[in-house]
Amino acid sequence: MPILEMKNICKYFPGVKALDGVSFDLQEGEVHGLIGENGAGKSTLMKVLSGVYQPTKGDIIYQGEKVEFDGVLSAIEKGICIIHQEFNLFDNLPVAENIFIGREPIKSSGLVDKVQLRVWTEELLAKYNLNLDPDKKVKELSVAYQQMVEIAKALSYNSKVLIMDEPTDALTKREEKVLFNIIEMLKESGLTIVYISHRLEELFEVCDRVTVLRDGQKIVTKDIEDLDKNSLVSYMVGRELTDFYNWEEHPIGEEILKVENLSDNRHINNVSFDLKKGEILGFSGLVGAGRTELMKSILGVNSVVEGKVYLEGDEIKISGIKDAIDHGIGYLSEDRKKEGLILQMSTRENTTLTILDKISQFLFPDKKKEYDIVDSFIEDLDIKTTSKQKVRNLSGGNQQKVAIAKWLAIKPKILVLDEPTRGVDVGAKAKIYSLIVELAKQGIGIIMISSELPEVIGMSDRIFVMYEGDITGEFSRQNFNQEDIMLAASGEKIRKV
Repeated sequence: MPILEMKNICKYFPGVKALDGVSFDLQEGEVHGLIGENGAGKSTLMKVLSGVYQPTKGDIIYQGEKVEFDGVLSAIEKGICIIHQEFNLFDNLPVAENIFIGREPIKSSGLVDKVQLRVWTEELLAKYNLNLDPDKKVKELSVAYQQMVEIAKALSYNSKVLIMDEPTDALTKREEKVLFNIIEMLKESGLTIVYISHRLEELFEVCDRVTVLRDGQKIVTKDIEDLDKNSLVSYMVGRELTDFYNWEEHPIGEEILKVENLSDNRHINNVSFDLKKGEILGFSGLVGAGRTELMKSILGVNSVVEGKVYLEGDEIKISGIKDAIDHGIGYLSEDRKKEGLILQMSTRENTTLTILDKISQFLFPDKKKEYDIVDSFIEDLDIKTTSKQKVRNLSGGNQQKVAIAKWLAIKPKILVLDEPTRGVDVGAKAKIYSLIVELAKQGIGIIMISSELPEVIGMSDRIFVMYEGDITGEFSRQNFNQEDIMLAASGEKIRKV
């Protein structure tokens, strides 16, 4: 008998049917993958299971009994915990206090019994073989070890079902292996895990079964040995993805942007490059190479100590994002939740943030113009939302499309896309790739920063590679070579144009 069943779950938001009769079950001690395109309903289904949302219709059967969760705490008390992509930790507190926050042992004096707290923590960490120092502050830990603290916190509630939402999104390959070992150990201890990921290759490493959602409905549940990557993609998107990157020949015009000897004495050193109209210019490199810092310096967000920037032949000095907008330059941040969107605001309000001065009369936006612009983007970009929908309620992929729409609204000459497909599933990636090519065809100069080497190679007309603040490689499309690009990303100077 399954440890948990969700039967015919429906969840409706204003104007959006997020879940439509989804049934889902978990066997005790399994790792169950949950996948689908952004907007498919994965996160919504798990928020229903973990008590964040209450279902509009449907039942949850847990350990043979029908249950209703009126909040996160009631789900936790039953042994169901979710670890979100964004950790819920206190940076300045040690590991032990983070694990038992709000449940610390108290002395008769009313103070926290730190000796007993350490004993509890050591016992928990030893039980699950988690290598953590109870006294170390969370801010001193790597992302992988912060995630371990979140896992330990969930286990401290005697959890029986653990939901992991995109657990490897910010991990290095080495850290991923540590996580996979922990998952295997938890599975052997009898814990049931729901594993949400857009990285399909991970499913074959850790999962026993996989359920695929599409457009709020369950498409299939199968044992992992009965699936391959192509079949998963087909179930997710309802079609086979043939030419994944959708790059095609397109006209490239004259130089639109030129950067000469730009330095900030911290992240970038004497950097020069150029961008042409209609060109997709990829920037590759390892994390910390200085790519994002370079773009923020050009946009006036970060200060520079020397160097020049030319737009269409004229030297310009950009003093910030508003000034960049006035020059026709848009910047899609790598962190859409912190820098790209205002989550508590609607799709309409986010989309028109960059053009309020152009659609306002007497300090107030022209509502008809606003709705016309936003509804047009919703249709053109296939955003699963309404104008009034709060952005915080959208999937990651649809949030990313809203962030892109915000910059397209300025009708840019140049669009900087910093990790444009981060946290986005394969189907949504293909749509974003098609959009990038279409924008290039319109003559917009595209700068695309990506840490995914196949993406940079698949999408770019030229590639610049950075290492420790310097440009160490330049490649034209006919000379793209993965090994050469990786060598340049490691500091070797290579130029093949």
